[in-house]
Amino acid sequence: MSASTRISYGVLAFTIILAGFLHLGAPLLVVLFSYFALRQLYYLMKRKWLALVLFIVAVTGIAAAAVYLTRAIILALPDVAETSIPSASAWAQRRQIELPFTDFESLRTVVIDTLKEEAHYLQDVAHFARSTSVALVFSILGIIAAVSLFLKTGLDPYRGTHAVKNNLYSISCDEVSTRFRDFYRSFATVMGAQITISLINTALTGLFVVIVRMPHAPLLIAITFLCGLVPIVGNLVSNTIIVFIALTISLKLAIGALVFLVLIHKLEYFLNSKIIGSRIRNPVWLTLISLIIGERLMGIPGLILAPVVLNYLRVEMLKIEVPRMPEKR
Repeated sequence: MSASTRISYGVLAFTIILAGFLHLGAPLLVVLFSYFALRQLYYLMKRKWLALVLFIVAVTGIAAAAVYLTRAIILALPDVAETSIPSASAWAQRRQIELPFTDFESLRTVVIDTLKEEAHYLQDVAHFARSTSVALVFSILGIIAAVSLFLKTGLDPYRGTHAVKNNLYSISCDEVSTRFRDFYRSFATVMGAQITISLINTALTGLFVVIVRMPHAPLLIAITFLCGLVPIVGNLVSNTIIVFIALTISLKLAIGALVFLVLIHKLEYFLNSKIIGSRIRNPVWLTLISLIIGERLMGIPGLILAPVVLNYLRVEMLKIEVPRMPEKR
């Protein structure tokens, strides 16, 4: 193995370790997701400028939908409380359970009093708001980085001006580009499997949403698909939104939706390990272990990156030929 090759492996390993140590897994995923979307659009459109325009429109649409849904949830909170709290109170009374609230106003009073008594809750809220703002800024920077890579790749754009043509820096840049290109291909392989899982989950959830005639069905189906691109946790986000909207109709529907979505979530967990495991040709148990370790080390981003790293290691190790040991007589 040459010096430039060793350097390239070190750079990739250092990047992944640094992303985990500095909690930069989310921005790294934004870069990978954005570049993946741009490459797929380019594959369909055959023109970079058209792919870029469609990508910008898609990102803008997703952001607008997120803002719209957040606003709709906040505005619907009083109606949800007025609809669900009486049913919850009646259910609690039948089981001799005393709730600290009877309507939305009393619930809000309980929440405010709790926040005043427990100062660390306010600190957690402030920390969450600060973390969300930082994540948003990093996401924007990640999108810009992905667009830059899509429009013009290469770590050594001034290679032709160097006095020494085959210098260590230029050769190392080539090797580093190869390592990251292979890593991206592993990501694309895993994402292809994850899209299959998301389509299955979206079909089942969409069928439920249509049958029970929940409001905003098209939007809920779109959110389910987008969230389903994130292994395991994405479904939790979409399920929470669906259950919340079901509460605006009735408590019984919300409970039914929760039971149904929990079953789908359990099915998706094993589909995730089975489909991704077969796509990257790793056993199910090894994929599950990688998901657990990835979540422990990097949280939600680790869930997504774990199968990618596992597949990349397998691909790289398959390239290395090991001399056969002489048979013992």
